[in-house]
Amino acid sequence: MHSLSAFLLSLPVVALAGHGAGVHRRHHHARVAGIAARQTPTAYTLEDDYSGPDFFKGWTFFTDPDPTSGQVNYLSQSDAQAAGLAFVQSNNITKIGVDSTTQLQPGQPRNSVRIATTKTYDSGLFIADFQAMPYGCSVWPAYWTVGGNWPNDGEVDIIEGVNLNVDNQITLHTGPSCLMNEATTMLGSLVGNTCTSSNGANAGCAVVQSGNNSFGQPFNQMGGGVFAHSWTNESISFWFFPRNQVPSDITSMNPNPDSWGTPVANFPTQSSCDLSQHFTGHQIVLDTTLCGDWAGAAFSQDGCPGSCSNFVADPSNFQNAQWAISSIRVYQPSGSQ
Repeated sequence: MHSLSAFLLSLPVVALAGHGAGVHRRHHHARVAGIAARQTPTAYTLEDDYSGPDFFKGWTFFTDPDPTSGQVNYLSQSDAQAAGLAFVQSNNITKIGVDSTTQLQPGQPRNSVRIATTKTYDSGLFIADFQAMPYGCSVWPAYWTVGGNWPNDGEVDIIEGVNLNVDNQITLHTGPSCLMNEATTMLGSLVGNTCTSSNGANAGCAVVQSGNNSFGQPFNQMGGGVFAHSWTNESISFWFFPRNQVPSDITSMNPNPDSWGTPVANFPTQSSCDLSQHFTGHQIVLDTTLCGDWAGAAFSQDGCPGSCSNFVADPSNFQNAQWAISSIRVYQPSGSQ
């Protein structure tokens, strides 16, 4: 496993987009490269705070068949809460998980939860604090945002991975005419520059985080961390902070992205992709699916035993398949609301 020190000591890299091979992705139905320095840090105002006892008041529960072909049955809010798959603990940590008690027949779908905010966003500073995320063979968790008309309104995958992955993948999906061709400074590794997605080709433009415990079991073992991303018409930029490295401006709810250093991933608007034309009206989404188009296809090569379908039948395989959420907060530049 990559150590935390590797993350702290890593130097920024300048990545020039190139077509990546073998990047498995989700399909969700439903100025200048780099970051310009500012003379004065932007002040932010809290717009929405998803946390504590009222967490679920701002969300809807998705109950349609999984569009990524996952072997899951997404429950309504009442059913999920009755089954103990969606609740807020006395310490104000929200838990959202996969059923880990019911024995199934091979091929049967397992109960799970997918939620989306009732509110939509066209920009903002999004800061999500997770104590834990789902992981394990067959498990495919994601924290993302998406517009109502996929892919033309865009999709932003902030947390995503499958099976026994330990490196998070960040991806943008768009409608036609979006290529990330310009060099940009970031800590992650660019593995694809074609953001344009469709039903038949939806890899998107992706950045892989490595060496910083950004996904799966290592993430949970260190007590989680914070994923932040800034979405403007000029750029969509992402940062990750392990639990013991979370900046004080985040914990005090006075975020200052100018002080956070080089982002893990940075997608600037450019001549080959005007971000303002590709991202609009996004809901925030959290889900955990099983097997499906990515986790199922990569099941064996990721070192998982047997078949994915058979694996899903055993409830003991899903003790760690749950989100533990401290908060998801959305900020806007002061005076912009």
